[in-house]
Amino acid sequence: MCMREAQAMAKRRQSGISLLELVLFIVIVSVAIVGLLVVMNNATRSSADPLPRKQALALGEALLEEIQSMPYTRCDPDDANAEAATTDAQCATTVDAIGPETISGVQENRYGGGNTVAVNAFFDGVTDYHGFSMAAGTNKLDISGQVISADLDRYAVSVSLSSIALSDIAVASGDAILIRVTVTDPQNQSITVEGVRTRYAPNALP
Repeated sequence: MCMREAQAMAKRRQSGISLLELVLFIVIVSVAIVGLLVVMNNATRSSADPLPRKQALALGEALLEEIQSMPYTRCDPDDANAEAATTDAQCATTVDAIGPETISGVQENRYGGGNTVAVNAFFDGVTDYHGFSMAAGTNKLDISGQVISADLDRYAVSVSLSSIALSDIAVASGDAILIRVTVTDPQNQSITVEGVRTRYAPNALP
């Protein structure tokens, strides 16, 4: 190898990277960083503060449990034959229907119809809860009217009921009811919990 060729090779080794190589490197690294940031942003958004969702779920499950614990008979629970009637015709005065009844001119509600002394207008059956709601911006109360937690006032709650049939266990339509409780959290995300309640008449059971 002659001296001139050795000098040329040494010169090439010392030349470093070209401008084109540097630009390509910057572009590739920038694309990789942007992709990583997008993934991190999506992960952060989807796992944003789980507390509102947990509180919404707890609120919905608590109300669902309250509703399911109520009587569900052929007659309104205030009816004298409520625990024995096996048909609507056997009710003494009031056949149970979806929605709150009106007692002595006062519509039943969860807290007593605003007239708890003169009239027993409390919700007393599963079907009374149809259409019940608690708006956002109001205190969330338990069945006794006590504030559950001031942190829940930003949640909205609504209840809807619908008659269903349970063919797998031979329960006819009208003898089972689907309870749907929907809670909307402060981030405007809704969660719905559902449960089923079947009709019964304790005194008529064998």
